Amino acid sequence: MKKQVIYKFCGKNLKIAFQTNKGMTHRITILRVRKTPQEADVNRELQWLGTSLGLFNLRDKDSSCFRIFITIIQKARRNEPISSDEIAEKLDLTRGTVVHHLDKLMDAGIVVHEKEGYILREVNLAKVVRNIQRDVLEIFGELEDVAKEIDERLG
Repeated sequence: MKKQVIYKFCGKNLKIAFQTNKGMTHRITILRVRKTPQEADVNRELQWLGTSLGLFNLRDKDSSCFRIFITIIQKARRNEPISSDEIAEKLDLTRGTVVHHLDKLMDAGIVVHEKEGYILREVNLAKVVRNIQRDVLEIFGELEDVAKEIDERLG
């Protein structure tokens, strides 16, 4: 049985939703954002990376999702999960706001939930991006296989 893959091009953006072998659904939005050379500013680089992955939007007025993303990254460097309550307390956000953004980060496949708490999908951002790339290549490989089957049936 083939996995269901939904993809949509929106201008220069690519939106992909797919299920993993474990049955988890991930949604990835890849935005084509031209990176301009800037001074070495880690926060700007992280903002650019998250925006390119479609994680942050204009509705997030107080940058809650970005701040949660940073907190998760900091914990990942020490391989420590963190609970939604700990994040809420640390960032002075409601638990509901934290859970909302954590759900978004999990849907994107950036963060996973373990019984001890939330943690980055991999130990560092480069590995997260590599895994997303692998997922996208796998999705397009499956799309190509389906397209070939359709072409053969059409003659």
